[in-house]
Formats: sequence, structure tokens, C-alpha cells
Amino acid sequence: MKNKHKLLLGSMFSLLALGLAACTSGKASTKALKFSEPTTLMTLDQSKLVDQVSDVTLNNTNEGLLVMTKNGKVVPGVAKSYSVSKDGKTYTFKLRHSKWSDGSEVTAADFVNGFQRTENPKTAAAYQYLLEDVKNADAVAKGKKPVSALGVSAEGKYEFKVQLDKPESYFKYVVTMAPTYPQSAKEEKKFGSGYATSSDKQLYNGPYKVTGWTGTNDTWKLVKNNEYWNKDNVKVRQLDFSVSKDPSTTMYQFEQGNLDSMVLSGKNQVNNYKNSKQYHARKEAGTYYLEMNQTKNKLLKNVNVRKALSLAVDRNQLTKSVLGNGSVPAKGFVASDMSSYKGKDFADQAAVPGAVSYNLTEAKKLFAKGLKQLGMKSASLSLLADDSSDSKTVTEYLQNQFQKLPGLKVSLENLPSKVATDRTEKGQFDVTLDAWIADFPDPVSFMSLEMTGNGYNHGGWSNKKYDSLMNKANGQDANNFGKRWDDMVAAHKVLLNQQGVVPLYQLVSPQLLSKNVKGLSYYPSGGNFDFRTLK
Repeated sequence: MKNKHKLLLGSMFSLLALGLAACTSGKASTKALKFSEPTTLMTLDQSKLVDQVSDVTLNNTNEGLLVMTKNGKVVPGVAKSYSVSKDGKTYTFKLRHSKWSDGSEVTAADFVNGFQRTENPKTAAAYQYLLEDVKNADAVAKGKKPVSALGVSAEGKYEFKVQLDKPESYFKYVVTMAPTYPQSAKEEKKFGSGYATSSDKQLYNGPYKVTGWTGTNDTWKLVKNNEYWNKDNVKVRQLDFSVSKDPSTTMYQFEQGNLDSMVLSGKNQVNNYKNSKQYHARKEAGTYYLEMNQTKNKLLKNVNVRKALSLAVDRNQLTKSVLGNGSVPAKGFVASDMSSYKGKDFADQAAVPGAVSYNLTEAKKLFAKGLKQLGMKSASLSLLADDSSDSKTVTEYLQNQFQKLPGLKVSLENLPSKVATDRTEKGQFDVTLDAWIADFPDPVSFMSLEMTGNGYNHGGWSNKKYDSLMNKANGQDANNFGKRWDDMVAAHKVLLNQQGVVPLYQLVSPQLLSKNVKGLSYYPSGGNFDFRTLK
């Protein structure tokens, strides 16, 4: 971690002194800010979250036990304080009196329901693995025990307890995330399968509530939630969101004063604005990478083919000449400048330079070797991605580079984000362009994804040594930061030496903000943007 913020086990910590600004009298401004998004809002279901737009939305309309802030600090959310047992396995959260957007109380039972729903196999939550260390989580996830056996309980209305099977040093970060937010069982029962599929079929306990989203449209609003416990410190009354996939149209709308925020697309737009006071380069703890279907595609099961694809990509050319948006070549799967130990950045210490290098001559040799091993003379692959402007630009470049490998033909499938995501989750692809932004500032947020059976391991890569090292980091070495760090460094090298994924670049989002936007908080990991601090 950047900050080794450890809790003294066994004692009660009042987080109020660290917390969100204390309630003061004050009125919200009358202004409404207008934000543009490049992709659609996919869900308001905390347990079914899979995309960044939904994550940012849920992070600002709902609130968990704790809240992430800058420099990896956590502060009070619904929990005003919490304690950890001496063995690190029991977390007890004392809840403040807070309300849902309909005025009903948020209670410990709502957190029990939220945890249980995320872990319930019927929900099919991609983030189910977040709760893997909660007592009985594995048995519940596999349907071997009922959800009621999950190690969470309500001790009255305002005390929520979590029992873990083993200590988890990053659990304080887990409870800042949407899949652990409270969920109203009454609301869920009321709407059944329609729960959270539109803005009027969900309750909100955060600073804003969503209105105007039907589940399929490309516009929605975040309106100040007057039932929020810290409402007096929410200053901006409304944020209007709209999806625009055409960069030129979006740019025109911003220049005409019809937008207060947009993400620039392509090097021309970035070059035109990079010296402007309105320009903000948001370096994210996020990596764009390729997942290769190693379950269904025999070509991609071959390690030499996978290495050839990686070596065929000139990441400097991709980031500087093709994208030109400030993004930088990936040093590996885990983003740089996110986690450090004894002054060393994880991405540097765990690097395998050959796995992110450009060497077309070597790529051709390895591809030919792979084809020969498979008894093939030629091959074809399909490259899947969403239909955003940047994704199209990247996939066209990759198609051109990959087809320099003799005997390889590559076709492109740029589909609407919901369709592309659904195809990826179902394993209906050969190669897919994926991205991951760390949920919290710890390498495990990336590393856990590639463990065998993880819901986000769409390519199906599996390695016993990798799993063993990660299980060690999450088990016997969980409370020894140095040993845990070394385990993950070694695992990362296994992943890259086997080219389990092809890291491409670390994301920098070039954002424009109008003079109307003041006090916006940005964090490299998690939900990224916090609208609570807008003025």
C-alpha cells in the first residue's frame, strides 16, 4: 500500500475525527452541473456492478460502512466507528442513525441483506469474490450452505458484525465498495427481478439519488438526497448526465457551454487543450489489457502464441501516436504509482520487461513456433471491444499489428458496451480488450482477478503456482506485510512470464472541467469521483 494504515486490533476506533466534514448549516447551490459520459449506465444494482460509470454513480448515490478518500484513507460512512478483534477475524461496526431516500431507516439488517445478496449464487455477482474471506462464503457461493450461514449478523438495529475465516488486511477497503452497501430487502421483494433496473426501482442512502433512468436510456440525473445524514455538506443540488459517443459533438457541446465536464478523445483534442486551465490529466490506478480465451480457443492455450501477440504491440506507439491522450505504456498488469513498500513501487519490483516489450522479429518466430506445435499453418482471431471512439482506435491499431504475424487474420467486433460486456462475461470471444481500475490501493485488487475461477478471469487462465502464491498472500502471510508483498511480487512474475494477459497501457483520462465545477474530488482507485465535495 502507499500508506500502511494499520488498525490496532482489539480496540474501538472512533472515526469521527477523520471523517467527512461535520454537519453544518448551509444550503445547496442552485446550479446543476452537466456531465458527459462516453458509455452508458449499466446498472443500479450494487451486487451486479461491472462497469465504471455504474461504480461512480453508486458511489455517489449510496454509502457503505466506510468511505474512501484521498491517499488511501477511509473515513466514516454509515458506520460512525468500528473495532477489530485481536485475531483480526471479527469486525464490529457501530452504525449512525441514517435514512433511505424514502425516509425509512437504514439498519444493520440492510447490511446483512446486502452482503448476503452479493454472495448468493442466484445473484451471479461478478464481485462475489470480494467476500471470499467472510465465514462460510465459499460454501454459500457454491450453494452448499444457505445465505443465512454467511458470517454476517445484525446485533440490534445499529450494530453490524462480520466474521472472517482468516485475517484480511485490506478488509477496511472492501467495505467502501458498492457490493457491500446496504440493500433494502423490502425494496428488493417489492420489485423482484425488476429491482434496481431503473432509477425508480431502487432506494438511495447516499448524497444523491438517481432520477430519469429507465434502464435503457442515455440520460439520467443525480439529485440531492435530502434524507442523507450529511446532507448539509452536499452543496450542488443536481448533476445531469448524458452519453455521447461522438467526440466532435461532445467537444462542440462543451465549447458552447452546454457541458461542464467531458473526457477528451484522441490526440488532437488533447493537444488542443493540454495547456488549458480546464484540462485535468486523471492518472488512474487502471490498466487496459487483453484477455485471451484459453478455455475455448486452442490457439490461445499456446504460451508462444500469447507471447507473440504481446511482443507484436508497440506500446509507446500506441500511447503516444495512436491514443495521444496522456496514457502511458503498462509496466505490467498492476498499475504503477498505486502501491509501494520500502520505497519501491510494486509495478517496478514485480516487472517482467519482456512481457510488455515490442519485438516484432521475435514475435514472428514465436508465432511460427506456436503454429507448428499446434499443427497449424494459419489462424484467425476475433478481437472484441466496446464501440467507444478510443476502443475503436485501439482495436484497429491492434488488428494492424497482429496481422503482421505471418498466417494470422484478425477481425474486429466493436459492440455497444452492454453487449460487449455480456459477451465477455459469457466467454464468447477469442481476444477481448478489457480494463481494470483498482478498487483500493493494494496489488491484490488486480492480482485476485487472475486466480482460477475468479468471476473476472474471463480468459480462463489458470496456474497452480500463481494460485498457491496468492493463497499464501491471502492466508498464512496475511498479517505479515513484507511476506505478503513478496508473495504477490512472485505471483505477478508468474502471470507475466506465462503471458496470462497482455498488459497494454495505464489509463490517463484527459478531462475538461468548466469554471462551474469546483471542489470535485478525484481518487485513482475505486469509484474515482466523489461529488460530495462539490461546491
